[in-house]
Amino acid sequence: MNETPFTSVTDGEIRHETLMQLEAIIFASDAPVSIARLKEAFQDKFSKAELRAYLQQLSVLQHGRSIELVETAQGYRFQVRAKYRNIIAQTWPERPVRLSPSLLEILSVVAYHQPVTRADIEQIRGVSNNSQMLRTLFDWNWIKESGFRELPGRPALLVTTPHFLNAFGLSDLGQLPPLQDAKEAFMALDALASKS
Repeated sequence: MNETPFTSVTDGEIRHETLMQLEAIIFASDAPVSIARLKEAFQDKFSKAELRAYLQQLSVLQHGRSIELVETAQGYRFQVRAKYRNIIAQTWPERPVRLSPSLLEILSVVAYHQPVTRADIEQIRGVSNNSQMLRTLFDWNWIKESGFRELPGRPALLVTTPHFLNAFGLSDLGQLPPLQDAKEAFMALDALASKS
């Protein structure tokens, strides 16, 4: 009687393959990958909690490597560890985007005081807004209109977007540096910008 060899796949091998598939999906994506998108990719084979556990394991696997897995407001992405950002900046000097002090002030006012109107921004900053600065933030999709204040003229309320959080490597606004005074907040936000 001929016996066919039986190959058994262990739980460890299944777990490893799942981690490799997660890594491939996130690595291949040009934007952060949400839990919902991962559930879809795995055809709902895993719950959100199971996927988060796998993502935690994948993060641990990156220990000691030049890249890390981070969660942003839009999902999970790989990024270069802060320790290696200087060599990246030297290799591709055109990559970092330096934000002007005025742009940083406007962005900080929106981030720390949202929702705000254009008039609120001018009042907090003490100077008139340059409409091109606001247009730049809208073009980058870092701010958006979110309703209107119930005042004559119904001024638009401005808030930050998930793209803003993603650009600064934040998962939520609670990760912004504490606001002690405006100058410190602007400098802290600029430091975050140069790290991302």
